[in-house]
Amino acid sequence: MDKPQRLRLALPLMLAAPQLLLAPGARAQGSWPSAPIRLVVPFPPGGSSDILGRLVAENLARRLNANIFVDNKPGGTTQIGTELVANAHPDGYTLLLASASSFTALPNLRKLNYGIGSFEIAGGVADYIAVMAVRKTLPIENVKQFVEYARQNPGKLSFGSAGEASAGHVYGLTLARDTGIQVLHVPFKGSVAAVNALVAGEIDFIIDGAVTPMVKADRVRPLATLYSRRHPDLPQVPTLGEAGFEITGTSASGWGLLAPKGTPQVILSRLSDALHQVLEQKDVQDAFVRANSIASWQAPDAFRKALEADRKTYAELLPAIGIRGN
Repeated sequence: MDKPQRLRLALPLMLAAPQLLLAPGARAQGSWPSAPIRLVVPFPPGGSSDILGRLVAENLARRLNANIFVDNKPGGTTQIGTELVANAHPDGYTLLLASASSFTALPNLRKLNYGIGSFEIAGGVADYIAVMAVRKTLPIENVKQFVEYARQNPGKLSFGSAGEASAGHVYGLTLARDTGIQVLHVPFKGSVAAVNALVAGEIDFIIDGAVTPMVKADRVRPLATLYSRRHPDLPQVPTLGEAGFEITGTSASGWGLLAPKGTPQVILSRLSDALHQVLEQKDVQDAFVRANSIASWQAPDAFRKALEADRKTYAELLPAIGIRGN
């Protein structure tokens, strides 16, 4: 074969080579999702975050015509699961149901190998509704009586939480600081254990959404919800504001949907649009209440800005209420 013939045969292959090299990536983005998607939930099974994660996975799967499964990766106050996703391949097949505290409270307590800059944001998902309740044998009917009793008995009232720097811990100490009372914190290995201790009369009060079933069963006495409006399942319980008290708050949704940094924008856009549509479904909003949460869409940029603002809030709040890092 002479040289001109070889060139004529080689030219089509040379022209096609870039397309052949780019085709797998283009197909991966264009046909996404074409494989199962893992949604990492950095909490153990059975809790509010796990329930929320499964609801998100189930309804997103329908919107995206995908197979989405929940992978519980608890530990390190959400650090283990969050870091796992930060280091995952950014192809849209590993996502994170992120706790806002992973990027607001935790960075003020320890050195992390990730930050919000390690992620792309699909959007804010839901707000958390904490419920303040006391043991039935305590002679207290409302928040005003609670504060008066605590002032008359400084350091005598104990409260339980899911552990150091958990939402319940921060709520309890913030309430104490902002109302000028003294209380004793008792950490437990999870919210369920703290709720059980309250029912048994081993502690005096709790501020945690996980206590809701015990309120409905009349096993404990509710005083208030720590949210802008009443708990849909506890309409008779006033908000803390309605009870006449305010404490330092935050502005980000309690949970968000995140992907590793570098995830293609075309995938993020589809994911964000699908999430927004899911959160507008009435059946989803009703189901979220079972996880002590309110469906609360926040656009990606708004969620990122809220997290940054809350991180600065916690930088001042945590040491002020006595929670210090390692």
